[in-house]
Amino acid sequence: MKNLKKSQLILIAALAIVVVAFVVYRITVRPPSEDLSPEARVAAILDKGGCLDCHSANPDLPFYADMPVIGDMVKTDAEEGYRAFDVVPLINALKNGETPNPVDVAKVEKVAADRSMPAAKYYLVHWGSQMTDAKSDIIADWATSYRIAYYNDGLEGKRAGEPVRPIVPPTDINQEKAKLGFDLFHDARLSVDNTVSCASCHGLDTGGVDNHQYSHGVEDRLGGVNAPTVYNAVYNFVQFWDGRAATLAAQAAGPPLNPVEMASTSFDEIIAKLKADANYVAKFKALYPGEGITEATITNAIEEFERTLTTPNSRFDQWLLGNNDAITAEELKGYELFKEYNCATCHVGPNLGGQSYELMGLRRHYFDARGTELTEEDNGRYKETKEERDRHRFKVPGLRNVELTWPYYHDGTRLTMDDAVRDMALYQCDIKLSNSETEAIVAFLRTLTGEHNGELLTNPNEYGVVVTHDDEGYDHNIDHNHEVEAEVAAEVEE
Repeated sequence: MKNLKKSQLILIAALAIVVVAFVVYRITVRPPSEDLSPEARVAAILDKGGCLDCHSANPDLPFYADMPVIGDMVKTDAEEGYRAFDVVPLINALKNGETPNPVDVAKVEKVAADRSMPAAKYYLVHWGSQMTDAKSDIIADWATSYRIAYYNDGLEGKRAGEPVRPIVPPTDINQEKAKLGFDLFHDARLSVDNTVSCASCHGLDTGGVDNHQYSHGVEDRLGGVNAPTVYNAVYNFVQFWDGRAATLAAQAAGPPLNPVEMASTSFDEIIAKLKADANYVAKFKALYPGEGITEATITNAIEEFERTLTTPNSRFDQWLLGNNDAITAEELKGYELFKEYNCATCHVGPNLGGQSYELMGLRRHYFDARGTELTEEDNGRYKETKEERDRHRFKVPGLRNVELTWPYYHDGTRLTMDDAVRDMALYQCDIKLSNSETEAIVAFLRTLTGEHNGELLTNPNEYGVVVTHDDEGYDHNIDHNHEVEAEVAAEVEE
């Protein structure tokens, strides 16, 4: 040892440190034990990955969060992480044997596949948190198994793990109640002046919408939010953009009493009208013995009818179920881009959406760019919860039959799918799509148009034109707001 030079000792010490560090690193990034259940392994990965340090309401910040410069960075990352995704419900579900939300599953699967979380600046300080191939594979296998069990839709083989699922219509529908619901859905007597029905804003022959920016109620009163389609609403976890209705029946109870929409003063007023119709009295007595015509039975019948409004057998469903020729290469490319650019982390399941609340303008400030005064409807979920995190957060719309349901967004400001897709990528993902990428994604979206009662859904209205009652054929309150779009388009190269 005495014969070793100082430089050699330093080299040996450095090599020893490197070897020890490598061994420690290999131990810390080792995947969870195979003896654990798939759910426990995923929970362990999320715990060790430090997800709770940023994606939770009350993160346990490290000591250096109080230091200058780096502390501000830590706090900003934690704030933005929670703003984007709250991981607590998923971790709790995994640990408590509960069923996770499919959106949470898709989000974790995607960041694991991309190795985008945790960020390098985090795992370089927190050894063991880094995502590895082994961890990513564990999460991917768990996600696939989860979807097969959760959806129970018969999707097998290589497409069993797809976040988008084929529509499997409900089989437990009471057809007689559904027929009654159909009549009520089209009955203008639910409105105060007998002029507006549910179908007035949700035309079954126009994609389940009215192609207005905002719908027109009694006396042509104008609403403040774009009417979503009733087709496939049965797959939504809540109803309305702000989620204020937990069920289809609760949703059906809203518009009749809304002063802008149907403006009836009470359900007693509606019930009195229906009781004057002997045909209704007989039907309700037969289907709801002991109850007759009540608010609950009216909304239950409408709910049962709306459960029939599914649109299976789209060309994309056929592809999911194994028909490789059902879609073109361009359309398949669009689906791959749809997944690559994170669209399929929120637009999941049979309805490609309707399973979570998400922030409008996650990566760029949508409402600042829109340039118009904020409305109460722009508050989204915040209207119901008064939680600041929920401001501008909305139930994600389903994308089934989307080529028929223009204009788009809660504010109805996008007339075409091209505009909607390009701007959604920009504001939600900070991605500027090329023209060819936009065209491919739109081509994929057109494959989502399905069938109702064995007939392909169509819309006779002119695509991209907002229908209205005036003589000119356009809604006067549409804000085209293409300044930002033009600026972005100028920067995009083919």
